[in-house]
Amino acid sequence: MGTGLDADACRDHLGILLTEEIEALRELEDLLNREYDVLGAKNVAAIERTALIRQQKMGDLARTEEQRRQLCTLHGYTPDWIGLESLMQWCDPEGTLLSRVRECARRATRCRDLNNKNGTLVAARLKQVEGLLAALTPGRAEPVTYGPKGSTPNVNRSHEWGRA
Repeated sequence: MGTGLDADACRDHLGILLTEEIEALRELEDLLNREYDVLGAKNVAAIERTALIRQQKMGDLARTEEQRRQLCTLHGYTPDWIGLESLMQWCDPEGTLLSRVRECARRATRCRDLNNKNGTLVAARLKQVEGLLAALTPGRAEPVTYGPKGSTPNVNRSHEWGRA
């Protein structure tokens, strides 16, 4: 796939990308922990700020992943995990980067778990809101939607079907 110098340059570049990814995942993990506390406090402004920062972190991770995919493609490997493994066998046969790859995987799993935990909290809050709305509109078993005039439709309005 290239000379030893190419392999060394590739290993160095991949090492930098993995270090950047570890740092981004560490920051995302910290943010997701803070986000859980913010969601529990019901502070809308803080929730919005956290969501914006999370978007930025996800963008950083996506850019790093894209650079890693491009590195694989540049050296003739597929831009997926199989290609990354092959690339690493070529440019890092001693496995000096393996600990960083494992740390990325561990942190990504932790971020996924924290995100799921936060999602569960959000779903519980939505259920609470639905319950409060149901209490405000007693006797309604069907979902509340709005009609063309902005009001909730009456179930027995068959005479209005012809109007649009």
